[in-house]
Amino acid sequence: MPLRLARRFFPLLLALVGTPLHAEPCAEPLAATAVSGVEQCLRMRQFGSETPETFIVWLHGDVSSGGPANYHFAIAEKATAELGADTARSVALVRPGYPDGSGSESGVAFGHGGRRDHYTDVNLRELAAAIERLKAHYAPKRTVLVGHSGGAASAAVLLGMAPGLADSAVLVACPCDLGVWRASRGGGAWSRSENPSAWIGKVAPSTRVIALTGERDDNTRPQLAEAYVKALTAQGVQARFAALPYADHNSAFRAPEVTSALRELLTTPDAAPAAKP
Repeated sequence: MPLRLARRFFPLLLALVGTPLHAEPCAEPLAATAVSGVEQCLRMRQFGSETPETFIVWLHGDVSSGGPANYHFAIAEKATAELGADTARSVALVRPGYPDGSGSESGVAFGHGGRRDHYTDVNLRELAAAIERLKAHYAPKRTVLVGHSGGAASAAVLLGMAPGLADSAVLVACPCDLGVWRASRGGGAWSRSENPSAWIGKVAPSTRVIALTGERDDNTRPQLAEAYVKALTAQGVQARFAALPYADHNSAFRAPEVTSALRELLTTPDAAPAAKP
């Protein structure tokens, strides 16, 4: 491009950064398979009670190999049936920029898409707004986030970014410290993404967290979630970590311990927050 044209169009390019790439708000703010966030329409699947006591939000991983982000649909449906579909409502959200496998996809703002370095403030606030809208509709007594891999990182950030959005969380295969995780993978740092470890101090002390990672996970190694839980506990948050001896990065999300962790969070009375040292 000639220099004079570059000078002419560069300011226009800068002005476009941050505008929605798929600016398609939902036709209705809340429908059977879609919910509005801040500016984007996010796809989802729902299972269980229309008048739930418990509201469970499921967040998928990065699906870095490509394809739709819908593997968590069946997992959410099965877990809801086991927990009691007459009292629980599960929503399996499709994170910004991902297709749902049925010809639709969740919208994403310009510059915030892709499947790398995309746990951005903009994307996370889209998720938070969608969850708030769903909570306002269903008016549950309690809300739980369940995330896998990048979805676990997103859920962990939301616990600090939006205290009170959820009462508890199950984090499976969580890259809970992005700097350590990226270094262990031999890749470059993710400069745009929000790091879960940076939000630990903002997590409400009343929050309860269970983190699960497979011992055979060579992607998000157990030490990442274990260190995160230790730091949460030091802040007075009730949290525990468990390593799954037979599971790898993907199979951990399908493990029965995930449903068991949910059952624990839903049936065990909340403990008083520990005093900070």
